[in-house]
Amino acid sequence: MRKITKLLGLGLCALGMSAVAQSASADVLKDIVKRGELRVAVQTQGPPVSFVDKNGERTGFAIEVVKMMAKDMGVELKLLDYDWKGLIPAVNSGKADFLAADMTPNAKRTLVLSFTEPYLYSDVVLYSKKSQSFVKWQDACKGGVSIGAVQGSSNVGLLKKKCPDSTIKEFAGGGAAVAQAVAADRADAGINDIASAAGYMIEYPEFKVLDGAPKRWPLSFATRPDENHLLRWMDNYFMLIRNDGRLETLADYWMRGPTWKKDH
Repeated sequence: MRKITKLLGLGLCALGMSAVAQSASADVLKDIVKRGELRVAVQTQGPPVSFVDKNGERTGFAIEVVKMMAKDMGVELKLLDYDWKGLIPAVNSGKADFLAADMTPNAKRTLVLSFTEPYLYSDVVLYSKKSQSFVKWQDACKGGVSIGAVQGSSNVGLLKKKCPDSTIKEFAGGGAAVAQAVAADRADAGINDIASAAGYMIEYPEFKVLDGAPKRWPLSFATRPDENHLLRWMDNYFMLIRNDGRLETLADYWMRGPTWKKDH
């Protein structure tokens, strides 16, 4: 009986050690360093956060941040392009280590992802053609007015709460698709972050930004729920580049005005 008990004890100990080993091997941050490559899911059409510029180069606020991340890690960067709906599945399937986008944490998303502390807060605005009679964003929130939003984005839920009488139209293809819909009169107004809207004002001179902001969204990167080490590392990294000024420099250029539009 003593031998059996001893064997059982050794077996349980071995199982425990195996579980610890498996847990350690599942640390994606260690895997990134070992493989020498950081794999990041990004949106294909989300200027100024992530997009392909006029020179055919992938750039944007989130792209430049993850470029710095990879460089400071000492690894290569592999960008994986998806539309908005493909970002979360790419992370949860393990194809990407994390997603870098202008994504807002909400109750449903936090059921399947772990989000970093916000790296930035961004005002949301509505815009329309100058020919529309709208002055402030509330003017578009009435029956008979259609407002375009990126399909599956947090702005869809925001419009349902703030503009329940308006007709909400969802468009795949990112914010650029919404702006094209407004330009083509397939939507009376559009909704996006202030940086994207500033860019549209240059691309579409016939546009105007409506007064006020219905919401200020926190923006975060996200990874799988069990990747605690990577999540903590990203939070620490945002703290470091905020303190040394690099994050603010990028935010000023990409997210607080249309300067990027002239260069890209």
